Amino acid sequence: MATRIAPAVRREIQLTDAEDRLCTLLDEFTRHLQENKNITTACRINGGWVRDKLLGMDSNDIDICLADMMGVTFAEGFVAFLSEQKDLDVHKIAKIESNPDQSKHLETARTTLLGIDLDFVNLRSEEYAEDSRIPTEVKFGTPLEDALRRDLTINSLFYNIHTRSVEDFTEKGLDDLQNGIIRTPLPPRETFLDDPLRVIRCVRFASRFGFEIDPDLQQAAQLEIIQDNLAQKISRERVGEEIDKMMKGPDPLRSIRIINDLKLYWSIYHVPPQTISIASSSPKAQDLSLRAATILYGLLSSTSLSEDSIPLHPTLRSYVLQEPGCKARLFLAASLYSYHGITYPDQKGKEQMLVKCAIQDGLKLGRQNHYLDGIPALYSAADLLKGVSLEQDRLRLPSERVAIGLLLRQETVHNINTGSHWASSLVFSLVCELVSASDREVTAECIQCYNALTRRVEELGLDKAVDAKPILDVRNFDLTGQAIARAMDEKPGPWMKAMVNRVIEWQLGRPDGTQDDCLAWLKEEKSTGRIDLEELKAATMGNKRVQNADKAASSKKVKR
Repeated sequence: MATRIAPAVRREIQLTDAEDRLCTLLDEFTRHLQENKNITTACRINGGWVRDKLLGMDSNDIDICLADMMGVTFAEGFVAFLSEQKDLDVHKIAKIESNPDQSKHLETARTTLLGIDLDFVNLRSEEYAEDSRIPTEVKFGTPLEDALRRDLTINSLFYNIHTRSVEDFTEKGLDDLQNGIIRTPLPPRETFLDDPLRVIRCVRFASRFGFEIDPDLQQAAQLEIIQDNLAQKISRERVGEEIDKMMKGPDPLRSIRIINDLKLYWSIYHVPPQTISIASSSPKAQDLSLRAATILYGLLSSTSLSEDSIPLHPTLRSYVLQEPGCKARLFLAASLYSYHGITYPDQKGKEQMLVKCAIQDGLKLGRQNHYLDGIPALYSAADLLKGVSLEQDRLRLPSERVAIGLLLRQETVHNINTGSHWASSLVFSLVCELVSASDREVTAECIQCYNALTRRVEELGLDKAVDAKPILDVRNFDLTGQAIARAMDEKPGPWMKAMVNRVIEWQLGRPDGTQDDCLAWLKEEKSTGRIDLEELKAATMGNKRVQNADKAASSKKVKR
């Protein structure tokens, strides 16, 4: 995969009308403080806004750094000044308390002005203890001290609103931005020991902009002490936030490749050692996760995995690329391939996927973007779909349309509640199969099988039928439930839910059938003995007793 070319870097910032007016107002207020209250301060915009503007990108989030003045104090005075002397409506100041665990080491004042989100904080310097990423001392700092404590040189640039000029106190930021280099202002080992989270941020920005990582930084990131600190000192929520941004970024594969190259995999996708010790097997090599992600990238590319291979069916490719969040979810799933097929018993003795543990405990990602519920479903679907082929008996008998339809309607394959869609399930199942493909011939044959199945799904109209409700929906007891009960000449009850699969099979085999046709079929099935209600009721009660017994057993374990 070719490295992305960074946009041309400007040396001067072109302000929008709103940004120009904001800078004018800030300059006027600092002069007002000097003249009326004998308070001297200066305003600089720092960080991402400066970087993005120099790259020609828009940004609506501005961080204001203040010299020798607290952010909240300045912001409250600024708002009062605008209201009294400029008759401007400003949003109420929100005070964000310091929270070192979330990388917020000073209180921040937040508001919105002229449609721009503003954060106010003072310039600062920090000192760290060896065993913590939380600063032991945070104090007012000079612009140079503030710049040096930043994670990257490209994030350490300032825009002085009084002189309307870019300031590069590290003397590296502008050149690194121009040359596409990810570098830390201070020696990387020192920077990472102060805050190991910066290692992951280096990966994210390198993949976001297509920049190269400085060799010294690469060496420092691979030090055992850095990787141990990354696994132990950083809150897993922060790690998960960075990974989420990488997966949703422009080049998730590059992120996964850098993580692999820097040997950061086990520190980032961290599973507690006590869980690994009781798992069904050891995790697979981290290279397999990179291979899975590379295969996924190839399948989703505009051509194919290689010049002589077969492109993915356009329906599968377009769904993944167009459905919000689907691409990120698939790449995160691929990056977790090293945990594929491994289970462990939870506190209640129930077998759980190690993939789920990595998401839930290692990255602290919940159901947002259907990570926690959707990715385990992808792996379950991959196990179910493995080796799928139109030549298999399970897809040809008793009816091809019924067999394929029932397969697609499996809850792990297609379930809108977990973000699962049959198209994305097929794509991920194909990825899992290709990871172990022995050669190009096997790869081509495997892709052909999945493409043929997709074509057949569309030919049979199953792409629309997969979401169809049962023609006699047993969940609606007031209407169709009563209809089923009357057709069976029985009282409504739990047994009706077991009929839904038979109703679905019937309507899949008869796409033009009506509700009356289905009811007539039910009556005939009962009269001929092909539906045994007593057996159905007994099975329903048996399943209920098993479920109750499992609940009781789990309850006893908890009490003990």
